[in-house]
Amino acid sequence: MRLEAITWDRLVDRLAERLLDLTPADGSPWPRIAFDGAPASAPGDLAARVHEALRARGRPSLAVGTEGFLRPASVRLEHGHQDVDAYYDGWFDTGALWREVFGPLEAGGDGRVLPDLLDPVTDRATRSPYVQLPPGGILLLHGPLLLRHWFPFDLTVHLLLSAGALRRRTPEAAHWTLPAFERYEQETDPAGTADVLVRADDPRRPAWSG
Repeated sequence: MRLEAITWDRLVDRLAERLLDLTPADGSPWPRIAFDGAPASAPGDLAARVHEALRARGRPSLAVGTEGFLRPASVRLEHGHQDVDAYYDGWFDTGALWREVFGPLEAGGDGRVLPDLLDPVTDRATRSPYVQLPPGGILLLHGPLLLRHWFPFDLTVHLLLSAGALRRRTPEAAHWTLPAFERYEQETDPAGTADVLVRADDPRRPAWSG
């Protein structure tokens, strides 16, 4: 796939303009967008910038991070603090994401989304209030390993890091997660299946598929 150099500011503007014209194929009035990438690629930062760009254009949106939908520590760490298979298959509460985020945004849903469920630091329920996303409002879900769960996204953005860049930019304490991203690449091919690919090896000089 050919990628072209772009600045982050231009990338954000181009994505925001594209989302303004996006119509969900399933009849839902709420477009659902994935910002997929390893934590080292900072998908949440890009989602936050697109959120601000949409707000400046008068379009409501809601950025939701999957780190707010971790399973309780007693569940996700049952097999130890560095179990790669558990990280890949069981750290994130996909059932809660379906119930609290995607379900309300289906055609005929009420648009009341829970932005987070569990504080990853305290391991306690956040008790955050529901957010009413009006028709036409856009969900910006960001996090790792998103494209392997069959979530009903209307547009997917994958932030790609080479193996070397991923290792360099991942804190050493989290290097144990790297095999999970190798497995993700082999089994899901996010770079080949995402609608928009952003190469972010050099954080100052991204490139994208357009």
